[in-house]
This record gives sequence, structure tokens and C-alpha cells, in this order.
Amino acid sequence: MNTKYSDLINQTYYFPQEEFKLNKDNLLFHNIDLMKLVEQYGTPLKFTYLPQISENINKAKAWFRKSMEKNKYEAKYYYCYCTKSSHFEYIMNEAFKNNIHVETSSAFDINIVENLLENGKINKSTYVICNGFKRDEYITNIARLINNGHKNTIPIIDNYEELDLLQGEIKGKFKIGIRIAAEEEPKFEFYTSRLGIGYKNIVSFYKKQIQENDKLELKMLHFFINTGINDTAYYWNELVKCIKVYIALKRECPTLDGLNIGGGFPIKNSLAFEYDYQYMIDEIINQIKIACDEAEVDVPNIFTEFGSFTVGESGGAIYQILYQKQQNDREKWNMIDSSFITTLPDTWAINKRFIMLAVNRWNDTYERVLLGGLTCDSDDYYNSEQNMNAIYLPKYNKEKPLYIGFFNTGAYQETIGGYGGLHHCLIPQPKHILIDRDENGILATEVFSEQQTSDDVLKILGYTKKA
Repeated sequence: MNTKYSDLINQTYYFPQEEFKLNKDNLLFHNIDLMKLVEQYGTPLKFTYLPQISENINKAKAWFRKSMEKNKYEAKYYYCYCTKSSHFEYIMNEAFKNNIHVETSSAFDINIVENLLENGKINKSTYVICNGFKRDEYITNIARLINNGHKNTIPIIDNYEELDLLQGEIKGKFKIGIRIAAEEEPKFEFYTSRLGIGYKNIVSFYKKQIQENDKLELKMLHFFINTGINDTAYYWNELVKCIKVYIALKRECPTLDGLNIGGGFPIKNSLAFEYDYQYMIDEIINQIKIACDEAEVDVPNIFTEFGSFTVGESGGAIYQILYQKQQNDREKWNMIDSSFITTLPDTWAINKRFIMLAVNRWNDTYERVLLGGLTCDSDDYYNSEQNMNAIYLPKYNKEKPLYIGFFNTGAYQETIGGYGGLHHCLIPQPKHILIDRDENGILATEVFSEQQTSDDVLKILGYTKKA
């Protein structure tokens, strides 16, 4: 009988896959022996595999280049990194090795941009696309960046008042973009996004407040769908509406030459994941080309703002199964040595699923389980995989420690979980290591942050030791 955990995976998925394979009984991730990481660093453990960031960036750039050549699309493509996915310096250092651009969301992002400029990670030709609702400090920081000579900074107008606020602090002429307020899918609780300006109001807004203003140069129309870039009637319908707005605006505004289609490329969340990136890009480029040719307007330069796609597949987390609790006739709870709420908050907040696999004991028999975290909260659990309503792992054996890995967790989890701060039930933040590979394929690891200590937490809480 095929009762081993390895049999289950092989019967359920195509395995091995590009990034996953076995070394006897243990799982390899990009040829990294995860059990060696466990033996060296312990658990709970978070890691970032830096080469995956550059790999994904260059895949996307190649897909767009191929599509533009195929469609005879005579404009440029600009890959921007959406910083809110992960602001860490080690992420930025890897991402900006690849001649890309940056998208910001709030005031402190500009301070990061200034640091990147100072350290030569980006330069004056790098586009800085400033999204988000702009409060006073964000406006001031954008103005400082432009006033200091970074002319490729493009604040994206989110509401009607931002123009006056920006003009009040920026000296001389500057570039701007306008964000379209997309109409959401029918299942949403609201009809129109709170971000941006409505489709029907954009051309009139341009004519009233921008067209005759010698201080402003409109360069970009920004479009983003909350549910991402997917092959659905909803996405294609919204894209067509966006292109129509671009054409109408271009006829009024000769300086407009950029269309920003935002982010939204999905990342692998299951071994059964399928998504044809090249097809989607081909269709997007083709739709824009056809519509612009028919309208006899120049095709726009294309900007994207990929965040999760850039960093998501670089991250992972490894936990040990500490104990198994049999709570009734059917349910076995495997308790991990950390918390889902604090270390993978999207599993709790939006019911997100990541790739989850056993790290060791693949040749042992398996059982169905639920995974529980350490907090005193009934929501601290993980109970299913993306493509099946269950979790199966090698059978719990007190004498044979079991380790499990969650993969492609590199986007948002640290900042949403509150990196370096307080966590629910004061569960400590895990150790985090960085993994790199040199030109000869030799792996190197380093500790980015140690696991939180009680002293770290008490200091945040205001407790001080008395002399």
C-alpha cells in the first residue's frame, strides 16, 4: 500500500517541482537542505532566499520584452517594486541590482528612497511613483525629493485637493499621474475603490485643474484592480474601461505617455498552482495596442508595481511540531512552536494559504491533522491546503521530531505581524536568516535577527530594571 507521506504528495501533485525536491527523507528548497538549517539555527525559524527576488524580477522583464516584440509595441516597460510588500534593506539591495524602479505608499517610504539614492542603489533616472493618500508629511517628503533634483518622482493624484498641497511645496514644474478609482467585483462590500478618482471624472478634472497649469506635466494614468491580474471577465472589462480613459485623456494631453497597470501578479500558493504569466502579458499588451491603433494615438509606456510577485516566493518559515492533542474521535491537533497569528498573520486575517510541506520524515506514514499555534486564541490555527480541505503530515511520534515548512511567505508578513514589536500573548518573534548564493552556486547564510528575548519585550512595554 502507498501509505508514506511521499506517496501522498506524489499522488496529489506533480512532484518534484522546480524549487522542491527530496534528498532521501528530507525536503530541499532550491537545493537548500532545510534540515541542515534547522540543525544549525533551530526553530521557529524564518528565512529569505535572496536570489529568488532577482529571478522573479528578470522573469517579468523578459515576459514583457517578449510580448512587446511579438506585438510590435513601440514603447518601453518599467518594472517598479512596491515597497509596502517588504521594506527591509536586504530586500531593496537585492531588488535594485536589476535596474528597476520604485513605488511608494507613505511618508517614510521617501526617507528610504533618499537612503537608496545616497548609497547608490538607485539614481536620478530611477522613477519614484508616489501612491497613496497623502498627508502633510508625505507631501513634504515628496516635495523635498523633487526640490532636491529628483525629477523622475511622479506623485499619483489620489484626490482633488492633493494638487494644491503639492504645488504649495514644490518649486517649479513637476510631473504627476492620476489614479483611476476602479470599480470592484460584485462580491465586494463596496462598489468603487476609495483610492483614486472616478472614471467619468478624470478628463474633466484634467481640463479644469491641470491643462492650463504651466507648473504641472501629466505623465501617467494609474490603474489597479484589488483582486489582481487574472484571466476573468471582470479584469478584462476593467482594463478596457481604463484604456478608453487613457485614449480620451491622451487626446487632450500630449504629455501623457505612461500607463501604470499596478501590481497583482499572483504567486505560487500550492503545488497545484497554475498561471500563464506570458499569456496574460500578451493579452494585456495586445488589448492596449489594438485600442490605441484604432484610436490613432501612440501606445503608452507600461509601468507595473509588483510587490508580492517580487518578494513573496523568497520567504519561508519552519516550525517544529511540539506535541499532539487528540481532542475528540476525529480531530488531532499538532501544536507548532510558534503562532500563526503573529508569524504568518495573513493565515488568520484573510484566510490566506501558503505552500505547506513536511521538512523531514517523508518516508513515514501520514495522518490528517489540524495545526495549532501557541497563543491563547481560538483563531490561531491552520486547517487546510489551498486545493484541498485538509492537512496531511507524517504521523506524530514523540521520539521522532517532525518539522514543517511554510513557503512563499515573503510578502507583508513581517510588517503586518509587527516586526520587532509586541506580539499576541507575547509570543517571541522567531530568528530570521538570510540565504544567498554566489556566482559559483555556493550558499551562504547569515542571521538577520535573533529570536526576541524577554528583555526585548519588557523594554517595549516600559518595564525597566531597578538599580
